[in-house]
Parts: sequence; C-alpha cells; structure tokens
Amino acid sequence: MGEFLYKDLTYQIIGVLFDVHNELGGGFLEVVYSDAVEYELKAREIPYEREKKYQVHYKDSILPHHFYADFVVFDKIILELKSASHLHDAHMAQCLNYLKISKLKLAILANFEGDKLIHHRIIL
Repeated sequence: MGEFLYKDLTYQIIGVLFDVHNELGGGFLEVVYSDAVEYELKAREIPYEREKKYQVHYKDSILPHHFYADFVVFDKIILELKSASHLHDAHMAQCLNYLKISKLKLAILANFEGDKLIHHRIIL
C-alpha cells in the first residue's frame, strides 16, 4: 500500500479538527468552527493562512472573480470547512477547483455535521 501524501501533516490537521469538534460539538455556524480551528492552529504553532485569496487566470488575463480558501496549512494543504447537514458533490468540486487554481496537491474537506465530524482527503 502506498504512502499517504503529507501523512504527518494531515494527521496534525485532523487532530485539530477532532479537538474542535469534541469541544464544540455540532450546530454552530461555519465561522465559529473557523475561529476555533484558527485558535488550535496558533496554539500548536502550525503555520497557516486564513482566507487565502486566489485569482483565476484565464488565457492572458485574470478574471474579476476570485476565491478564498478557508485555510492553507503548512503552505501545502487547503483546509475547507463546512457546517452543513451533509456534504454535496458541489463541496468536493469546490475543493478540486481550489486545488487546480492554487496548484496545491491536497485538500481536506471537513464538515462539522451535528454529532460527528466528517472529513475527506481530496488529491489532485
């Protein structure tokens, strides 16, 4: 069996997510989880950038619309947070698009869904 991409870094991030979920549970808005994740990243001295802006290049121009990744952690991993009743294909597609534009290889999509934390590794 092959080695996971950024295995140790991924485990650190997922540990943050579980700690946040164990402390807060479900039912909060996404921004509350984002604030708590940021708190944990700082406390663990994990390098991150919150709401990192990416521009979309098309041929010889930059399109007027851009996107903000919730977090870029370790300058390598996009961390996208949701607080929804369940994840949709559109959430996965969003992460794939973020990976394409950012030229990063891995995204973690996490959903603080009620009484459980759901997370997916998305590799481009």
